[in-house]
Amino acid sequence: MADFPRRIACLTEETVETLYLLGEQDRIVGVSGYTARPPEARKKPKISAFITAKFDKILAVEPDLVLAFSDLQADIVRELMLRGVTVFAFNERSIAEILDMILVLARIVGVEAKGLALVAELNAGLHRIRASAARFPHRPRVLFEEWKDPLISGIRWVEELIEIAGGDPVFPLLRHHQDAKNRIVDPATVPPLDPEVIIASWCGMKVAKQHIKARHGWDQTAAVRNHHIYEIKSTYILQPGPAALTEGVLQLHSILAHVAGVPPDPSLLPRERLDPDLRR
Repeated sequence: MADFPRRIACLTEETVETLYLLGEQDRIVGVSGYTARPPEARKKPKISAFITAKFDKILAVEPDLVLAFSDLQADIVRELMLRGVTVFAFNERSIAEILDMILVLARIVGVEAKGLALVAELNAGLHRIRASAARFPHRPRVLFEEWKDPLISGIRWVEELIEIAGGDPVFPLLRHHQDAKNRIVDPATVPPLDPEVIIASWCGMKVAKQHIKARHGWDQTAAVRNHHIYEIKSTYILQPGPAALTEGVLQLHSILAHVAGVPPDPSLLPRERLDPDLRR
């Protein structure tokens, strides 16, 4: 019988949530300090931030595998490998790649059948949301803000989820750029595109809607005129894992249904905290 990893340290949140959904949470011996899903995962030892890590704490939990994410953690990965630690780094950026990550992780820990079942469940949920969005009388134009200054937009999996949820991104080509620095938007280019809704998720920071409204010329956009500026917490949408494909897209769908003037499908209501302005 294959010998699968038993002591796994996760440097980002999405692999933690995936292991919990697979029922393999007992393998987790360390997590990022940003871990929030599921809440019980916060009881695990904190061993890293995102672009920094506490190497002594990582080594202290004696992992037989460390899971990392993206080029932003490349320096951490290199240092861990120099210290003799086995590391697997994911780099998923699209919905398809998120689903692939789940399957690969399931195979790494020897529970492929559970991974296939989880992916099928997530795909079914996305299909239900896409079908619900087909009821909209029109697809609202959407600007999604990943950061405020500089203004960054177009992160790929979010743009794909916006389309599934019933909206049309105003910068559809930005998703082809992986690096955030290549997705910086000049705020002056936004008013001519006239977004009908602005959805912001400033990683680790509360969205200041007055800041958005005060940008030069943005008072002419339909989103500002009609008070359609909303926040989705970053833990729901900015980690490329199960949260984005469940709670994140459900929140997007609820916002877009509200903007499109369609009562939300009761079976597709988000389960966690929504922007209070949706209760207008």
